[in-house]
Amino acid sequence: MSDKLDQGTTSLYGPVNDWATDFDHADPEYNPNAHEIWADLRATCPVAHSDRYGGTWLPVTHADVSRIAYDTENFSSRSVVVSTAEILAEAPIGGAPPISSDPPFHHHARRLLLPPFAPKQIDPWEHDVRALCHQLIDEMADTDVVDAAVQYAQHIPVNVIARMLGFPLEDADLFRGFVHDVLEGVNKAPGVREAAFERLDAYLERQIQDHIDNPREDLTSFLMNTTIFDQPLSPEHVRGSIVLLLLAGIDTTWSAIGSSIWHLASTPGDLARLGADPDLWPTAIEEFLRVYAPVTMARMVAKDHDFNGCPMKVDDWVLLPFPAANLDPAEFDRADEVLIDREVNRHSAFGLGIHRCLGSNLARLEVRVAVETFVERFPEFELADPGTVRWSVGQIRGPRELPVRVLRRA
Repeated sequence: MSDKLDQGTTSLYGPVNDWATDFDHADPEYNPNAHEIWADLRATCPVAHSDRYGGTWLPVTHADVSRIAYDTENFSSRSVVVSTAEILAEAPIGGAPPISSDPPFHHHARRLLLPPFAPKQIDPWEHDVRALCHQLIDEMADTDVVDAAVQYAQHIPVNVIARMLGFPLEDADLFRGFVHDVLEGVNKAPGVREAAFERLDAYLERQIQDHIDNPREDLTSFLMNTTIFDQPLSPEHVRGSIVLLLLAGIDTTWSAIGSSIWHLASTPGDLARLGADPDLWPTAIEEFLRVYAPVTMARMVAKDHDFNGCPMKVDDWVLLPFPAANLDPAEFDRADEVLIDREVNRHSAFGLGIHRCLGSNLARLEVRVAVETFVERFPEFELADPGTVRWSVGQIRGPRELPVRVLRRA
């Protein structure tokens, strides 16, 4: 394995040799095989370690993931994406508040964003999301094979978040590029990472200036005009929160939509059951969220300490794979099975601890409406070729290319 750093676009690290001692969440083999990797580690090495990225730990049991997620004394959230980039943001605010904030600041930063994402604010979006889903399917025409990721899932949260932030819908390709650069290009040379953030920052500066020149009511204006501790948010706080909403709100949701459709394309029995019994949709969506939870969050070790025999050092990374926690047989009966009628389902798809996803109401709505509408319009479909499915790299897991063959249209 070569660790030579290429300041161009070449990755810093080579292929993984041993997932227990040399894992890399950006290895292209990781996300397609994540369920099997986590199961193997859970049985043999429940807290894996890698020297990559300056030292990274990977717990895979529900108990360990939960314990770390709730421990804000030993683990800081000041940076939540494990990458080659230099960590400049400091606690307690971090670079993308509130997800990057530590207590006590976190409480105040999170409370600011709760009202815009309350159910009474989110529920009215259902009509627009459903109309968008039908429009996207209409645009697929009558082709036998459609890409459920590229032509469908990737458009839905981009459209919604752009409208909520008051950003131009025609910039959708830019948003997808930002997602790729920031959340998938984690193992690129530091100079490449820095250039990507500079492009994103410059874009946000233009949008903020446009809101100054052309005032209107949206989430961007809300952040620019709200206060914390009786003072306006700092420009860094405003930009950081927009980054959180723009990137996390897009990638996590399109990944959950795509993974759910991937499951139904791979499991005709579940697709048929949902078609025959629509009452199963609520439990099915929660089960898809459990099994295919897209998010692995990160923490940074705040001080040297021993964790279950692991000598964690200050500024080591810790990845918290919430989907691995959801698949732990110590926490869920028949954990590795997808049971679309599972009644008891206290999953961790939206995280654990103080950083539980504040956009969960919106994400649930988008996933539910998107998957229901796809099945309504395409009652029968299958993977066109399992070998052509391409999964993401990095901490957000979901299909980036998902060709499915439509067998019947409604």
